[in-house]
Amino acid sequence: MSDKKKLYSTIYDQYIGKIYRFIFLKVNSQEVAEDLCSETLLRGWEAFKVRNEEIENIGAFLYQIARNLVTDHYREKGRTRMVSIEDVQIADPKQGLEEKTILASDMNQVKSAIVNLKEEYQDVIVWRYVDDLPIAEIAKLQDKSEETTRVQLHRALKALRGELERPREA
Repeated sequence: MSDKKKLYSTIYDQYIGKIYRFIFLKVNSQEVAEDLCSETLLRGWEAFKVRNEEIENIGAFLYQIARNLVTDHYREKGRTRMVSIEDVQIADPKQGLEEKTILASDMNQVKSAIVNLKEEYQDVIVWRYVDDLPIAEIAKLQDKSEETTRVQLHRALKALRGELERPREA
C-alpha cells in the first residue's frame, strides 16, 4: 500500500463517523447520509491523491465537501432541511424510565428548535455538543479565529434558547 493510501486510510478512519453524523443530522435519512458520506470521502480521496500537500486542513476540506453535497442534494430534491437528533441521544444505562422520558422530550424540543436556526449555527452546535470538538478544531473547520468561533457559538446558543422559549402551537 502506498504512503498516500495509508495516510488517507488513517484520515478516513478518523473522519467517517464524524462526517456521517454531520450529514445525517442534516438529511435525516440513513440511506441518503450513507450515500453522501461515501461520496464525500471518495471526492476527498480523489483530491488528496492529486494535491494532498495543498490541503492544509483535511477536516475542514471534508466537511466543506459534505456541506456542498448536502446543499446539492436539497437543491436537486427541492426539499427542506431537517435536523434529527434521534440517533444521537446520550443514554445512561443507570437512568430510570422517568429520566429517559424527560431526556427524550428535551431532545425532541431541541430537535424542533434547531431546524429553525441558520445552517452555520446548526453546524457549530453539532460540532461542539454532538461531536464534542474543541473550539480550536471548530475554528479550523470554518477557517475562522477561535474568538470568532466562540462568538458564533454564543450567538447560536442564544438563537437556540430563543427558539426553545418561543411558544409552540398545540
